[in-house]
Amino acid sequence: MTQTAAILIIGNEILSGRTQDANIQYLAKRLGEVGIRLDQARVIADDVPVIVSNVRELAKTHSYVFTTGGIGFTHDDRTALSLAQAFEVEIEENPTALRLLQDYYGDALNEARRRMALIPVGATLIDNPISKAPGFQIQNVFVLAGVPSVMQAMFDSVVGRLVGGAPILFAAVSCGLPEGILADDLALLQGRHPEVDIGSYPYFKLGVLGVSLVMRGIDAHSIASATQDVMDMIKTLGGDPVVE
Repeated sequence: MTQTAAILIIGNEILSGRTQDANIQYLAKRLGEVGIRLDQARVIADDVPVIVSNVRELAKTHSYVFTTGGIGFTHDDRTALSLAQAFEVEIEENPTALRLLQDYYGDALNEARRRMALIPVGATLIDNPISKAPGFQIQNVFVLAGVPSVMQAMFDSVVGRLVGGAPILFAAVSCGLPEGILADDLALLQGRHPEVDIGSYPYFKLGVLGVSLVMRGIDAHSIASATQDVMDMIKTLGGDPVVE
């Protein structure tokens, strides 16, 4: 059975364009390495009903859900409260989380920072080796920080909890042919290699138009076979394939 994942990027700053998300790419790559297919990523506002509805929907349809953002101590950090509502549990000051914050902040631990110890009842803490304020896991949902370096450290601490499958492998070939020339033959190739996901991604770099063709799957032999067919197709159409 293929394990699937969804990501919820939570933050008005992302939606406003003020901050650029850097977490989807990292999570997609790491999840693929452990054989979990990311098939959905959403960017949503710091709004409790919106977070609740998205978490409930995705938790039912995916093996794992990862949220990033909204677990700080300002008024717009609403992720912990939203997760408690999504799973219909209380939220309370977690003594372990509080102790971590006390050790880290000392006398600088004020009421605002103390709010980072509010965790849904029954959740399991996620270690934060950088700034100590923990994330948490509740059922199949992992709640991570939004700051990329902290999020990555948190993910490293929970990857061992994930049950994946065969790693997702990929190969890529580029050429200078326009995508429109490749489209029909590429569709036929996809039909001959149903076990491999063949993606077509046009680019325009330094005044040069081209396309990257990416083969993804879990069987190395199947990917190699599809890649060779793609290269042969490109040559037949007058292009020069380059393995990326």
